[in-house]
Parts: sequence; C-alpha cells; structure tokens
Amino acid sequence: MSFTFQTLLALSYLYMVVVGAMDSTLLSPPEGNMTFLGGSNWCVASPSASQTDLQNALDWVCGLGMTDCNQIRPGGPCYQPDTLFSHASFAFNSYYQQNGNSDVACNFGGTATLTKNDPSYGKCKYVASEPAKSRVASIWKLHWWESGGMLLLLYMIS
Repeated sequence: MSFTFQTLLALSYLYMVVVGAMDSTLLSPPEGNMTFLGGSNWCVASPSASQTDLQNALDWVCGLGMTDCNQIRPGGPCYQPDTLFSHASFAFNSYYQQNGNSDVACNFGGTATLTKNDPSYGKCKYVASEPAKSRVASIWKLHWWESGGMLLLLYMIS
C-alpha cells in the first residue's frame, strides 16, 4: 500500500483534529482573543437595539448558533421576566461564554454589548468564565508520538 505525501499530511491533520477534539483546550481560542481583562465579562443585549434586530439575533443564537436556550423557555429559571431583552441577554451570554469569550462572539449585528456587572438574578445564573492561563502551551500538548507516530505508522505500511 502506498500513500502520497498529501494523503499522509491530510491523515495526520485529521488525526490531530480528532485528538484535539478530545482536549477542548486545544481547540479553544488563544488568550489574546479574550475580551476580559482582570475579571469576568458578560455579553448582554444592547439597550439601543431594536426589537426586530434583537428577535432576529435571538432566533439565530437559539437556532443556528446552537446555544441551549432551555433556561429561557416557559418554566425555565430565566424565563421571567418574559421580555425579549431579558431572553436575548441570557442567550447572548451563553453563546459568548461557550465560544471562548472572543470579541466576535458578542456582537450579533450590533445588538449586544459587554458588561462587567453580573446580570444574574434569583435562580437565573449567567455563566461566567474567569481569565484563563495562557492556552498557547496547550497547542504543544500533542506529543511527537501522537502526531509523528501516525506518520511513522503510515510510512511503515506503505
């Protein structure tokens, strides 16, 4: 069995992606893209956003954005107050936190803004992430036998 260099390279890349998927810090954005400095940030709906824009952004976040919006559904701990602004704020923050606190994860067409004030209330807790230690080192977490071992194995069977 013979493999071209491109095939070996593609298989090695696929292997590293699979190994990286097992370690979520490997695929996380680097610390340089994080928007918080010396504390936590939350992403909330902007008071200046129109109702139409907020609704469109909320529909995207809870749909294609794949954010779990169960907490803002009827009976959920964040359903009350039953306002578009409140529901959008919770969903925007959930999306922002699950997407590495990057600047682009709190925009939603200009309908969101960052705050350092915890918007949690009662039983409704907004997720927050503390500043992480540098994740640059985690890129090098793959040891030579995890990436190079695959290449060696493929070379030996060719």
